[in-house]
Amino acid sequence: MDKKSLIGLLIIGVILFGFTWYNAKKQAEFAAQQAAVDSMNMIQNQPLSEPLVQGDPKGEIVPVEQGDSALRRHIGSYLFTARNASEELYTIENDLARYTISNRGGRIVSVELKDYTTYDGSPLIMFEPESSQFDLSFFIKQGFGDSQIITGDYAFTTDQPQTVVLGENDEEKQFTMRLTVDSASYIEYVYTIRKDNYMVGFAVNFVGMSQLLSNQSDIEILWRNVSPQNEKGFENENNYTTIAYMYPGQDDLEDLGMSKSTKEENVDTKIHWVAFKQQFFSSVLIADNDFQNGELRYNTFEPGEGKIKDFYAKLSVPFSAQTQRCDFQMYYGPNKYSVLKKYDNGMQRLVPLGGWLVGWINRWIVIPVFDFLGKYIANYGLIILLLTIFIKIIIAPLTYKSYLSSAKMRLLKPDIDALNAKYPDQKDAMKKQQAIMTLYKEAGVSPMGGCLPLLIQFPILIAMFRFFPASIELRGEHFLWADDLSSYDSILQLPFNIPFYGSHVSLFALLMALSVFISSKINYSQTAQAGPQLAGMKFMMLYMMPIMLLLWFNNYSSGLSYYYLVSNIFTIGQTFAFRYAVNDEKLHQQMKENAKKPKKKSRWQQRYEELLKEQQKQQQQMRNRR
Repeated sequence: MDKKSLIGLLIIGVILFGFTWYNAKKQAEFAAQQAAVDSMNMIQNQPLSEPLVQGDPKGEIVPVEQGDSALRRHIGSYLFTARNASEELYTIENDLARYTISNRGGRIVSVELKDYTTYDGSPLIMFEPESSQFDLSFFIKQGFGDSQIITGDYAFTTDQPQTVVLGENDEEKQFTMRLTVDSASYIEYVYTIRKDNYMVGFAVNFVGMSQLLSNQSDIEILWRNVSPQNEKGFENENNYTTIAYMYPGQDDLEDLGMSKSTKEENVDTKIHWVAFKQQFFSSVLIADNDFQNGELRYNTFEPGEGKIKDFYAKLSVPFSAQTQRCDFQMYYGPNKYSVLKKYDNGMQRLVPLGGWLVGWINRWIVIPVFDFLGKYIANYGLIILLLTIFIKIIIAPLTYKSYLSSAKMRLLKPDIDALNAKYPDQKDAMKKQQAIMTLYKEAGVSPMGGCLPLLIQFPILIAMFRFFPASIELRGEHFLWADDLSSYDSILQLPFNIPFYGSHVSLFALLMALSVFISSKINYSQTAQAGPQLAGMKFMMLYMMPIMLLLWFNNYSSGLSYYYLVSNIFTIGQTFAFRYAVNDEKLHQQMKENAKKPKKKSRWQQRYEELLKEQQKQQQQMRNRR
């Protein structure tokens, strides 16, 4: 072995020895770091109410000072102190609401609306502290590795008084809380309340945090609360309770739908706001720069528990170590159309007014008239009566046209019977149909003349069906025997439950079903004469429909049942008025004179006659082949 080879081997040996020594040292350091991280995670995941303990050789329980020390080293002394601080509650309030804020997480844990109560007269608390959660989740660089910080685990501090009240001369006030991370870094929550406003401003400031925050693209928000039962009927309130949300720049509302169990949905696109929506009240979280995505879920409680749904949302907002501020808005208030609309962010869609046509009727006709009458009349039973009369007057021409068409069809029945006798065979069905259409044309009668006006009125009926149960104005309003027009009325509580009906008797629903029966009987006596095909609908029109409505409306809004009752009574009166105003003999004579006038066939009539002729030709060809 020459000199160069020996030197080379020595160098290789030194390198191998050095690498082995260095690698062993690093592995020892890594093992120590991992042990510290595991110890910290175990400590953080342990409930604060349980002391950190270990056993000594004598079998006694002694505190684990090592665990506290590891946690203090990992998250720092400031966060360690904040983690073990006791809870304190603060109150901020304006003229509309009272907000309770806990220093644990610096979050709003309860909201009381001053102008509303529950159905039994208790203060209306939108959610309770024990069932609420609002935490920010992010990572900081401390100790040996990244630490996940969930704000709900730590106590914020403030130098403001225990109670902050917006005075008569104040337009707005702020309430500030801080979570100190080290001597020069802290997270600041700023709540802003305003006069005559349900919206709470919520700003999150990251002061001096850029050097401590780990690399991350978003911050998670964990939001949860339980909606208590605020209304008399569980089923009806549950039907309107869900999680709703809206995409940025959109007008359409998205929601998880109604359910009596559990529903969940993952939204992978941007969301502007998310609402925990109850029947008449909502908690809405709005991100000024939109949420990136969200996981939404609710569970439904059983009737009798005093709760409706357990809401949960995990949302994320864009974030980086250089982010200094995130702005949000929080709405805790009523689902009142006029209140929600002024915020100009689509929240008025939380009031379920129906689709484009039905919603248009409610927004531009029903609500303005309802609000106008509400300014001058305190009794909402009288307002519903006047609203019904107003709508009936508007659609009176359509109702009259429908009645007139039915009367003409009734007067033509002898002529139609003659045609049925003239063409008794099935093979002459086309000729008979053509002759009947000719008769209608000569008399100036449209077979659809009675149906079209009813179809035009149908969206108005649906609009009322959507409006009354969603109208917070009716909530708690008394009228006659009803103590709440937004819920069912009850004159008798049954000792048992009837399937599809309930355990009570709603008098408004009973009277409404009776008025439907009387109105249907009057209309059937007239329309049944127009054609034998309507005779088969007698059971459905006279009996089945009123029974179905009775079962359906027994648990529904008494204001809606009252509206349909008044509407049916008005319709019955209109029918008798039309009968008095329309002379059958004069009308029949007018139809005969109209038949003598030359008629110009419309394109539809020409196409219909061509179709009949083609069908007759095909039938003749089939008979010839036989």
